[in-house]
Amino acid sequence: MPTLRSTITLTLTLALVLIFSRQGLAKPPHALDAAASDPQMLQWMVGAPPPPEKLIMQPQSNYFSFPKLRWTVCHIRELLPTQQVSRGLGAPIPLPYALDDKIDMITFTPSGATQPMTWRASLAANYTDGVLILHQGKVVYEKYFGCLNEQGQHAAMSMTKSLTGLLAEILIAEGKLNENAKVASLVPELKGSAFGSATVRQVMDMTTSLRYSEDYADPKADIWAYSAAASPLPKAPDYQGPNGYFEYLQTVQAAGPHGQAFGYKTVNTDALGWIIARVSGTNLTQLLSQKIWQKMGAEQDAYMTVDGKGTPFAGGGLSAGLRDLARLGQLVLNKGSLNGVQVFPKSVVESLQRGGDKQAFKQAGYSSLSGGSYRSMWWILHNSHQAFAARGVHGQTIYIDPTAQMVIVRLASFPSAKNAQIDPTSLPAYQAVADYLAAQTQ
Repeated sequence: MPTLRSTITLTLTLALVLIFSRQGLAKPPHALDAAASDPQMLQWMVGAPPPPEKLIMQPQSNYFSFPKLRWTVCHIRELLPTQQVSRGLGAPIPLPYALDDKIDMITFTPSGATQPMTWRASLAANYTDGVLILHQGKVVYEKYFGCLNEQGQHAAMSMTKSLTGLLAEILIAEGKLNENAKVASLVPELKGSAFGSATVRQVMDMTTSLRYSEDYADPKADIWAYSAAASPLPKAPDYQGPNGYFEYLQTVQAAGPHGQAFGYKTVNTDALGWIIARVSGTNLTQLLSQKIWQKMGAEQDAYMTVDGKGTPFAGGGLSAGLRDLARLGQLVLNKGSLNGVQVFPKSVVESLQRGGDKQAFKQAGYSSLSGGSYRSMWWILHNSHQAFAARGVHGQTIYIDPTAQMVIVRLASFPSAKNAQIDPTSLPAYQAVADYLAAQTQ
């Protein structure tokens, strides 16, 4: 039987892992709306010291419960150990501004609804903490709410996966990584696991077949063992399982042949993070700094959470500033080009835009992304504008629309983890803004 200490550790770590998965409960009935749940209004962690009922801290296990979630997404490093993603010592590259107040009044009809909604109203409906829109490289819209401000950093959650995939594509383009190589040939420690017989591309596109469950309702699901291994907190004296992401990955077994179906499982990204670290000779945090953050003119350092051995959480550990995520989106939209300098090869983004196996994706049942696919840990919509996106639970998005020459970054703290709860509002809203901006250039 687990001890009280080990149970607390599992619960704490579950809170972290839960935010980066596509699992999660629907929006709680009678949940406070965006205004009533605003962390500034609720005065979380305010005071010297804060009163007990306003504390959000370790070893408290519910800091990702709503409405505390709305404070926590901007304060991860106060609760968990992190590594710096350095922006380097150069001056940031300024973003040009051409703000357009008319965007607030753009209207659209949410999927399944009959009444129109304005863009401004959609921000509160989706518990937006920060949103920035770039059009033709200029900031046309920028707003902050809740816990976030210009100086703050916000949890990117599973958008981190897309950065891990981007780094893998960069290494492929540089000839340092073979997407057709078997994982065991690059990371021999994974030879006996499900990942060992998979190709790098199958890991990147999550078409591996893994005997791994993220069903939080099942106390015997694999997610519990994964959570215990990944916890950065000291292990209980009676703990005998794997320690850290890499040790856990070695225990994952195959459920069948790889390459036949898409299955969104965070452990794929952690495996890719190990592959990247092995072939590049540096860890994911340092590589992200070297390849992206120091080259794109970032304003702020970012940071990533780590396990007890200092391994970055490739599947969801990043926190970053809104403007820097917009810079990243614009760099991808520009196919790696920044002010005439090719930061990474154009082939990196061209590979993303080809998309993944639509039939394999269809079987996974993402109704709000019907017709889409998944490639290199990016969500490819295959819509009329050929949009694609990085996505994270509770409403995180970097939405890139090449046709409209638009990037939208939306950071949020929606009560439900599942983006399916807010896609009916978000996706039509993004398309409406894209149509509006595209019309401005005709």
